[in-house]
Amino acid sequence: MGLFDKFERIEQSLDTLKQYSESFFNVVLQEIISSTEAVINGKRTILAGTNNYLGMPHRRECIEAACQAIQEHGTGTTGSRMANGTYAIHVELEKELSRFLHKNHTIIFTTGYSANLAVLSTLVGPKDIVILDADCHASIYDGCRLGGVQVYRFRHNNVEDLEKRLKRLATKDTNILIAVEGLYSMLGDRAPLKEIVELKKEYNAYLLVDEAHSLGVLGRNGRGLAEEQDVEDDVDFVIGTFSKSLGSVGGYCSSNHHKLELLRYASRPYVFTASSSPANIAAARKALEIIEKEPQLRTRLWENANLLYSRLKDLSFTIGPAPSPIIPVRFKEIPKAFAAWNGLLENGVYVNMVLPPATPDGTALLRCSLSAAHSLEQVEKIAQAFETIRHLA
Repeated sequence: MGLFDKFERIEQSLDTLKQYSESFFNVVLQEIISSTEAVINGKRTILAGTNNYLGMPHRRECIEAACQAIQEHGTGTTGSRMANGTYAIHVELEKELSRFLHKNHTIIFTTGYSANLAVLSTLVGPKDIVILDADCHASIYDGCRLGGVQVYRFRHNNVEDLEKRLKRLATKDTNILIAVEGLYSMLGDRAPLKEIVELKKEYNAYLLVDEAHSLGVLGRNGRGLAEEQDVEDDVDFVIGTFSKSLGSVGGYCSSNHHKLELLRYASRPYVFTASSSPANIAAARKALEIIEKEPQLRTRLWENANLLYSRLKDLSFTIGPAPSPIIPVRFKEIPKAFAAWNGLLENGVYVNMVLPPATPDGTALLRCSLSAAHSLEQVEKIAQAFETIRHLA
């Protein structure tokens, strides 16, 4: 058996899928025009398949902050946080995130993925239990796998199913960590966090909430789902990323548990990874400042999200359960999903196509994501493009 023989099934699947669209696997943004437009296949295209919820990557203030950081600190740190990779700006961002999230401690990581990997591989171990929502992100699963913890899934957003597992698994000698997300990246739906908090208290468990897609999007001040549902004090660990609403690269974990700081010395993905570049840190700091100063960005984002959701619903597409900046359009047949994706691209609109097994229910979906930077005219053009492929739904 050759080293690459194990990938034969993947190769066969790719060959099958390429008959529907060769370009799907080779999408290149040839020129970035703005947070909402790029040139794809030589054509000016509206970007409706990013996680750029607040339009930060092209904010002049963020770009200037990143450029200044490069001038002052260089392009990279060349070391981990445990070696020479802790600059003053890293420490300042940790303080600013703690203040913003109303938590006492924050550790930042090089990516959002590594934040989940670092925390879950270190915080829990073989004698502990993690009960996670079945639709949790791959980084949560991977962190649990790296830590060797016992993992049990409950059906997506099903509080009754979660309670069944808690009743069966909770003992005095076992630590249980419940892991959920604030806003789920495929269907755009929220976790029933209030009910989950009640179960957490009843069964003396810990609660981790990944607010990757809800930071800057949900809550009066943009702190996420926990703020929106008024349960912030009951969440033990908040995980997040800089790559969505903050328009940068990086991740964090915030908590009121004072011993969170010990993870800096025990977490291999933290100890042995080069720290975030000065430009990424500076851009994230400036974006966080803007989020606090400009709540109108969330208002604009939700106006766009509600408009597109309403238009797609009127067109009789099968979409997500509630309005959200993430709007999935479902297709039972993969060939039709490819045809729809190609049709949208031909009409100047790019969205994500997600195929099984990455989709929650085994169907294909076109994942739209809206931004505060989209104009109402652009949202209408997205809806008009979907109208041209309505016959495929």
